[in-house]
Amino acid sequence: MKLKFKGKVFKYEDNVNTDVIIPARYLNDSSEENLKLHCMEDIDKDFGSSVKNGDVVVAGFNFGCGSSREHAPLALKASGVKMVIAKSFARIFFRNAINTGLYIVENAEMADEISNGDTLSFDKGILKDLTTGREYKLPEMDPFISSIIEKGGLMEAIRK
Repeated sequence: MKLKFKGKVFKYEDNVNTDVIIPARYLNDSSEENLKLHCMEDIDKDFGSSVKNGDVVVAGFNFGCGSSREHAPLALKASGVKMVIAKSFARIFFRNAINTGLYIVENAEMADEISNGDTLSFDKGILKDLTTGREYKLPEMDPFISSIIEKGGLMEAIRK
């Protein structure tokens, strides 16, 4: 994976649902700016104004549960989130994240050890927690899935 970034962690608990990631009341405008502005606002009112390109969301179990809306991973991606690490993902969110080109990692150890506000860097398959000094070698991703994410999502992969 050619992805490389450095950013801050926004950490959340279990069962963060798609209605919290991007509330349905904002789905009449699916522009990136609108999605970024309202992403996570029902769980973290400062997320939209604080998140920067390269930041990471870390969560507990069942991240992305609820409705099957594709807008949830799109909102995170529009906000600049480069990676979501969770103990587990709702299955539909997992696939929608891949389809929209959002890099996701299912790893309970990392989700437990990484704290809110930590600074992470990612390069050549190594995730470093610059706050604690911990390093994590991420497992190789399936080449087909990796190519979809690297190209920005399924539609971009098909176009290319």
